[in-house]
Amino acid sequence: MSKYDRFMSSIATLGAASLLTLTSLSPSAAEVTYANQGSQWTQASRNDFYTRDQGARIIPFDWFKALKRADGTGFLDDSMARYGYLPNSESPTPGLPVGFLTASEGGVRTLSMTCSGCHVRQINVQGASWRIDGGPALSDFQAFLTDLDTAVDKILTDPAAFDAFAKAVGAQSPHAHKQLHDDVEAWFKPYHTLMARALPTPGWGVGRADAVSMIFNRVAGLDIGHPPLRIIEENIARADAPVRYPFVWNAPIQDITQWPGFAKNGDDILGLARNVGEVYGVFGVYRPSKILPDVNIVDYLNESSLNFAGLQQLEFLLKKIDPPKWPWKLDGDLIKQGKAIYEKDCASGCHAETAGDPRLCNPNTWATPLQDVETDSREYKILGREADTGVLEGAFIPLVPGADTPLKPKDKIFTILGVSVIGSILEAPLHFGLDVFKPIVDACIQRDSRSPQQLQTLINSQIKTALQNLYAKPQQAPQFKYEARVMKGIWAVAPYLHNGSVPTLADLLKPAAERPASFKVGVNYDIENVGLAKDQPGLSSTYTADDCSKRDSGNSRCGHEFGTKLAPDEKKALLEYLKSL
Repeated sequence: MSKYDRFMSSIATLGAASLLTLTSLSPSAAEVTYANQGSQWTQASRNDFYTRDQGARIIPFDWFKALKRADGTGFLDDSMARYGYLPNSESPTPGLPVGFLTASEGGVRTLSMTCSGCHVRQINVQGASWRIDGGPALSDFQAFLTDLDTAVDKILTDPAAFDAFAKAVGAQSPHAHKQLHDDVEAWFKPYHTLMARALPTPGWGVGRADAVSMIFNRVAGLDIGHPPLRIIEENIARADAPVRYPFVWNAPIQDITQWPGFAKNGDDILGLARNVGEVYGVFGVYRPSKILPDVNIVDYLNESSLNFAGLQQLEFLLKKIDPPKWPWKLDGDLIKQGKAIYEKDCASGCHAETAGDPRLCNPNTWATPLQDVETDSREYKILGREADTGVLEGAFIPLVPGADTPLKPKDKIFTILGVSVIGSILEAPLHFGLDVFKPIVDACIQRDSRSPQQLQTLINSQIKTALQNLYAKPQQAPQFKYEARVMKGIWAVAPYLHNGSVPTLADLLKPAAERPASFKVGVNYDIENVGLAKDQPGLSSTYTADDCSKRDSGNSRCGHEFGTKLAPDEKKALLEYLKSL
């Protein structure tokens, strides 16, 4: 057996063994009311969700504390409230908001971000603040990224500012001062390259981000170039297809996910693959390198910061979050009338709770239909991108028959991301130890009647075949389909449509031409029209919506013209029912 064959065999053996053997082994700072999200969602679970590490590594924390924004304030002076991030009195690191934490990487304490940074929101109703866990954040992520870029640029171009920064982080000696300057420059080069080439003008605004583009940009633009810089600037495209953050309650049981529905989903293994890609998009350390160049053997976890234990725990936590219950008075008679309208006009073929494709560790998924309802099409432009493959040229996934590899010098960015995610997961037993997937396997066995031996065989089959289909290839037909989710908790997730172009459910029941052409996005909520209030005195951004002549703008309010012909009393009844879900 050749060296290559022995290496491939070891990966196969260890990858399987890890699973085989495990079976036997500015929001208000005033008092906040938490929405009722079920008995499983305890304060302990909430605290864990707010600070559980997944592997994101943004910047050394001592640097972050010492940096100054353009107005002279520090980033933690207001606990990042100016960006809409929410106070977390239980944070192990005082001053950090919900979704941010510190984690050690290479012995350096580093600022990190986790799921709740984008998937917790707070709304204000008549002066009262309501926290909704798993809801789409009402934060301005691009403003944060831009301010961080500006702050570091300042210290690198202003000697006096750098001296003050160096003193704050304890770099007193000339040698330490120079070393710090070199380290900051090394950190800033890829970060600034990404921000300068990717961030659009005008920005995403409050409550939106082009996460898919940023994942593609980060992996293809900063991570797969040849050492030492690893940057391929031409692989970074403008991230100008922002969408509203999705709500994540019930997300683990959807049989597909992502707004265009390109990712298979529905059990813990597919959830892990989904989340590995997400970490790579929010500053996870990914530095793949060739081990045996002549045979294109790639070490996908070289210097990796992925926290597989954290990712698995976060997925388990998501399953505990129920949709938030409407906390205000409801009209039972109107709900009955609205339910009949909903079942007739909304549920069938779109938003009904029906059985989806069974998954290995979850036979009871929810179907997530994909529909082209003439909404904004911009996101589809990024799905067909190609990029230089860098150090991944020639990489392939030998344990996954039918995978679209080896990678060509220039290839579909979907394939590049798929190889990166699947390669990272397959290599995990070698890199992190044989028990790396134990939580998933244990959970799968607990709710499965099959014997451990049967389950082992199925898990190996999942690794070899199902996982490589995580990302569906972009469609060639001129259709722009997006997921139609079950509507539980829909009252709490305004603005509506995938690109957040409609402020309230009442507006969504109007023809596109009659929907607001401009509105404020902020935390004040209108519980009569169910969505964003017109008056947003705190942190907000103005959404300027395009009409149907600009479907590809990223900001079109076009499409989903269902219920538009209902009588006013029927619309009122339908809204009452939607509140009750």
